[in-house]
Amino acid sequence: MTTDTIRALLDRHRGPCLGAPGEDFLDYETVATRVDRVGAQLAGLGYGPGTDIGLVPANGPLAALGFLGVAAHATAAPLNPAYTEDEFAFYLDDLGAKLVVLDIDANPRARAAAARLGIATVRLEAEAGLVDPTGAPLAGTEARVNGPDDTALVLHTSGTTSRPKIVPLTSRNICRSARNIAVTLDLTAEDRCLNVMPLFHIHGLIAAVLATVEAGASIVCAPGFDALKFFAHAVAAKPTWYTAVPTMHQAILARAKRNPEALGALNLRFVRSSSASLPVPVLQALEQTFGCPVIEAYGMTEAAHQMASNPLPPAARKPGSVGPAAGPEVAIMGADAALLPPGEIGEIVIRGENVTPGYRGNDKANAENWTDGWFRTGDEGSLDGDGYLTIRGRLKEIINRGGEKIAPKEVDDVLMDHPGVAQAVTFARPHKMLGEDVAAAIVLAEGAEADEAGLRDHAAARLAPFKVPGTIVIVDEIPKGATGKLQRIGLAEKLGLT
Repeated sequence: MTTDTIRALLDRHRGPCLGAPGEDFLDYETVATRVDRVGAQLAGLGYGPGTDIGLVPANGPLAALGFLGVAAHATAAPLNPAYTEDEFAFYLDDLGAKLVVLDIDANPRARAAAARLGIATVRLEAEAGLVDPTGAPLAGTEARVNGPDDTALVLHTSGTTSRPKIVPLTSRNICRSARNIAVTLDLTAEDRCLNVMPLFHIHGLIAAVLATVEAGASIVCAPGFDALKFFAHAVAAKPTWYTAVPTMHQAILARAKRNPEALGALNLRFVRSSSASLPVPVLQALEQTFGCPVIEAYGMTEAAHQMASNPLPPAARKPGSVGPAAGPEVAIMGADAALLPPGEIGEIVIRGENVTPGYRGNDKANAENWTDGWFRTGDEGSLDGDGYLTIRGRLKEIINRGGEKIAPKEVDDVLMDHPGVAQAVTFARPHKMLGEDVAAAIVLAEGAEADEAGLRDHAAARLAPFKVPGTIVIVDEIPKGATGKLQRIGLAEKLGLT
C-alpha cells in the first residue's frame, strides 16, 4: 500500500538507506530523525508547508538528505550549484524563496545572490541539520509535516525557447511517481541504486532517491557524474542498478573496456535510461557490457518524472520504444484535440496523480498545456497495438524543410548506426530559401575515421533525400545542458551555423 508523504514513506522501513561510495550507510531510522530535525529547525525560523526553500548542496548524501528534510516539511527548490550569481538571483527571486540552504562550502555565488535579494542563508550538516554561520545548530520547534496536497518540490523547466516555467509538485505527485517507478523496476529492500544524476533534477530526485525510499531499498549518492570514477564508485557501492541519461551511458561505455576487473565485480540486475532518447546501438552495447537488461523510460518534470517505461523481462522490451504507460494514462492527441487510435502520430498527452496541478502563476501556459483534463507534453509520438509508446521528438524540434517535416530522432538513429559514430544530434539550421535545413553534429568513436561526405552517403542510403543532413559537423564534444542532456534547440547558433 502506498503513502502520499515523504515522512510517511520513511516510517515504513528499517535497514540501510543512504550513503556515499565506500562509506557506511545511514539507516532509515537515522534518516527519519535527521529529516525531523530539519523540519523542526525550519519551523523554528517560522517556515513550513508552502514556503519555498532554496537548496544548493553539491551532489552526494547531504543533498539527498536536504531534499528529504525540506520536502517533508516545506517546498524544496533544488538549484544547480554551478549557477552564476545572476542565475541564482533570477531563480531565487522568481520563486520568492525565503531561505537558502548551502553545504559546508557555502557556495559563494548563491550566498552573494541571496544577499542581493535579502534572503537568509544557513548551512546543512549531516548530524546537526541546519546551522548558522558560526556552525551552531539552529533551535527547533514543533514542525508541521506536509500533507498529500501540499507542494513538496518546485522546479523550473529548462526555458530553452522562453522564460522558464515554475512546476510545483505536491507530496502526492512525487510519492505516486516514486511508487510507479518502484513497481516498474520491481524494487525491493535488497536493491541498491548508484546515483550519478544531479540532485537538482527530477530524474535523480524521484527515480533514484525517492523510488529507493518508497521501496525501502538503499542508495549510494556519488559526488556528481564522472566517467573516470564511475567504475570505482560502482565497485565500492555494489549496486544492483543505476539510472542515467544517454550521454552518461555513452561515456560509461567508452571507459568500460579499460575496466575489465570492475566489470567482472559488478552484478547489476538492470540499467535504467531516461530523460532523453537512448540510441538503439547504445542500448545494445550496454546490455552486452553489463550482461543485464536496459530499461528505457520516458519522463518529464511536469509528470514528477516517469510516464512510460519498458518492463523488466520476461515481459517484452521494444528497443526504440519507451514502453507502455507506467503510472499515468498516456494517449495521443490530434490537432483537433481528438484522441488518436494506435499507429497514428500526434502529441503525447498524459493524466494521473503524478502530474503537476498546473504551472505556478502562468495562466497562459496552463491554458496552452491542458486540454480536456490531459496535459500536453509537447512531444510527438505514437502508440502501437500493444500500447508501447514511440517518441518522434519534441514538437518544437521538428525540422520544417520547405514544408517537409523531419523528426530529428529518425536521422539520429541512422547516423548512430554508422560504425564510426559515437554520438549524433540532428537539428535545424536556418536556410534562406527553405526556412530550415537538416544539420547534424557528430562525435566520432575513439580511433574511428569518417568525413562529411561518407556520413552523408551513409544517411542517403537509408533516408529520403529531404531528410539527409545538408550540413554535418564533426566535433570533439556536443554541447550539453546542466543535466547531461544533448540540446537541439540553439545548437546551430552554438556551432556557428546561423
